[in-house]
Amino acid sequence: MARRLAFLCLGTMGYPIAGHLVRAGHSVTVYNRTPGRAQAWVEEYGGDLAESPEAASRGAEVVFVCTGNDDDLRQVVLGDAGALAGLETGALLVDHTTASAELAREIWDRARKRGIGCLDAPVSGGQAGAQNGKLTVMVGGEESHFQSVTNLLDCYAHKRVWMGPAGSGQLTKMVNQICIAGLLQGLSEGLAFATRAGIDGGRLVDVISKGAAQSWQMENRALSMLEGSFDFGFAVDWMRKDLAIALAEAERVGAELPVAGLVDGFYSEVQERGGGRWDTSSLITRLP
Repeated sequence: MARRLAFLCLGTMGYPIAGHLVRAGHSVTVYNRTPGRAQAWVEEYGGDLAESPEAASRGAEVVFVCTGNDDDLRQVVLGDAGALAGLETGALLVDHTTASAELAREIWDRARKRGIGCLDAPVSGGQAGAQNGKLTVMVGGEESHFQSVTNLLDCYAHKRVWMGPAGSGQLTKMVNQICIAGLLQGLSEGLAFATRAGIDGGRLVDVISKGAAQSWQMENRALSMLEGSFDFGFAVDWMRKDLAIALAEAERVGAELPVAGLVDGFYSEVQERGGGRWDTSSLITRLP
C-alpha cells in the first residue's frame, strides 16, 4: 500500500534512498538545504519539493532524515522550522544519520512527548549500497515502530535489525565504525608489506580473500588500494566524525578503544596530506 512520506536531506546516501521509496510506489516530498539538489531529485523521480523540513513533514505518515552530523540533525529535526514542528500525532520519524546516541535519545524523548514515534536507524553499506538498495540498517527505538516500517526499509536494505531502545542503533553503528577502522589499518599494513616483499597483489588478494582474512573491505577495496585509487566510497572526513562520536561515547561509558584512537590519529595525517575526501581505504597512503 502506498504511503505518504517525506525525506529530508538528499546527500550521497539520502538521494538514492529516497529514490528507492518512489520506485516502490510511495508518495515522497523532499527537502534539501541546497534547493538545486532537491529540484534535480524531483526532476529525476517525481514527487514534491518543500522549502523547509517543517513543510515537508506536514501530513506525512513517515519522515526520513539522512544528514551529516549532530548539529545538522538538531537543526533539521528540532529547529524552529524543523521536522517535529510539522509532524502530526501518530506520525513516525526515521533518522538514518550517523549521530550520537545522546542526541538520538533526546530526539526520541521530544518526539514521544508529542505523540510521535522516533527511530534512530543509521545505515552501513556506503554509496554503492544506497544506490543498489543493499544497505544494512541498525535500529533503535520502540520495536512496534520498527515493525511498522520494515516494508519501507526493505525498499533499500538487504538487512534491517531492531537493536533495542532509543540510541541502540547509533551505538551499533559506533561498533561498526570501530571494526572498520581496525580492519582497514590491518589491510593497509598487510598490502604495504606485500608490496615491499615483492608479492603479486592480485594473486595475494585472490587467495587470502578466500580464507580467514576475508572481509568486505578486502573484497571491495584491496585492489583499488594497491592501485592508489581513493576517489569513491566513504570519505575520511566522515570517518573521523564517526570515530569522534565513538571515542566520546567510550569515554562516557568507561570503555577502552586503543586501536580506534590510534587509527583516528592516522586518519588525521591523511587529512593533513589533502585526503579528507579520499575513501577511508586511503590509510595505506601513510605507509612507505
